[in-house]
Amino acid sequence: MAQSDNIRNQRLQKLAELREMGVEPYANGFVPTHTVAQVLGEFGALGGPELEALNQTFRLAGRLVLLREFGKASFCHFQDGTSRLQAYVQKQVLGPEAFARFKRLDLGDIVGFTGTLFRTKTGELTLAVTDFMLLTKSLLPLPEKYHGLTDVETRYRQRYLDLMVNPQVREVFIRRAAIISLMRQFFEARGFLEVETPMMQPIPGGATARPFVTHHQALDMTLYLRIAPELYLKRLVIGGFDRVFEINRNFRNEGLSIQHNPEFTMLEFYQAYATYEDLMLLTEELICHVAREVLGTLRFACQGAEIDLTPPWRRLDLRESLTAIGGIPAEVVRDREALVNLALQEGVSLRAGEGYGRALTKLFDLKVEARLVQPTFVLGYPRETSPLSRGSDTDPEVVDRFELFINGREMANAFSELNDPLDQRQRFEAQLAAHAAGDEEMPHALDEDFVTALSHGMPPTAGEGIGIDRLVMLLTDAPSIRDVILFPLLRPER
Repeated sequence: MAQSDNIRNQRLQKLAELREMGVEPYANGFVPTHTVAQVLGEFGALGGPELEALNQTFRLAGRLVLLREFGKASFCHFQDGTSRLQAYVQKQVLGPEAFARFKRLDLGDIVGFTGTLFRTKTGELTLAVTDFMLLTKSLLPLPEKYHGLTDVETRYRQRYLDLMVNPQVREVFIRRAAIISLMRQFFEARGFLEVETPMMQPIPGGATARPFVTHHQALDMTLYLRIAPELYLKRLVIGGFDRVFEINRNFRNEGLSIQHNPEFTMLEFYQAYATYEDLMLLTEELICHVAREVLGTLRFACQGAEIDLTPPWRRLDLRESLTAIGGIPAEVVRDREALVNLALQEGVSLRAGEGYGRALTKLFDLKVEARLVQPTFVLGYPRETSPLSRGSDTDPEVVDRFELFINGREMANAFSELNDPLDQRQRFEAQLAAHAAGDEEMPHALDEDFVTALSHGMPPTAGEGIGIDRLVMLLTDAPSIRDVILFPLLRPER
């Protein structure tokens, strides 16, 4: 029998004994007066005499994470959702019967304590316990006797254990919440309206990706988990909401990697009477604001690289980057046939209807992206790979679009929006042709309602999507997207 089974059986026996003694091992009704963080914040700087003069009783609750017994006294550490504190339990204070019950507690049990504060001889702030109450009996032990949960697979599969025993993991998700809150406040302060758009859509659109498919029984219709909220947010701009944003989930039926999870969080926003150049300035302002608030600086380390967010950020043409950074001769970049052949040699798969534009972007992915460590706006994306972007007024080959890269990762994608309904219909029809030729990432149907909406007139607009998970990775020095998603998708255990 495994050790965990032995421990569970022992604890089940304790559970039965407690109930025989009239003790409810899953009690309710204990109301703490403070959190541990409040105690540390309000009283953590007081000395022993000052604590004694308080003459105040505290009620605190948390999970036992450390126990040390010394005959007629015990020290323990307990932690709640905010922090950890030491408690001191004495037989002469509790009485023999209650002290015996305390000594039967196990690591992982959740306990309510009543007592006063003092400092030990070593100066540690401690709760002198005058009473306690078992609130939840734990039937399974903490991992590795609280030395830490280090197995990566177990950490992701059992995130609750990871949060219990790895304080640095808790801090990542506290910081994630702060980042999202700061982003929301940033846009609200600039007159943007937060909205919610459908998660289930009759036609997947707004990005190029393979969707997840589901079925609505009552309506007997196929629906798709959204790959992007773009087409619905644009409908709202057409309807008169000139500034809108949404923070929510997208779903893309793609592979798993340190940068990709099929379910991920995006900020997407649209601003009427703005261009993609306006959004470059807004993006600098947004990310710098968030970094200052959560890190206190614009210069920090991430995965061994020193990042400097100080504006202005570099702007780089995609085609020029293939030569300056990727090492592809300029004459090859300019030669459509030569570049396509090079892409094929590099293992790029070109689907029906694809050619020079896809070759450009895929060679960029292979040879340039990972080398863009400092924040860089990449411009000059080909029309072929940008079906929703407004074409450039100066170069018919490209669109008014940028992608932002920091530490070798794409962080944002933005463009001046295509608001010509005739041009949009033609681009949708090209996507349909690609789908018919076998490209499963392209929409299978033309979104007639969106074209109709555009026909009513959308003001000149710029829009952007920012990957929140990747931004959190950047600002928490996380190596994998799984480290910043509470419950990442994993392959089934075998």
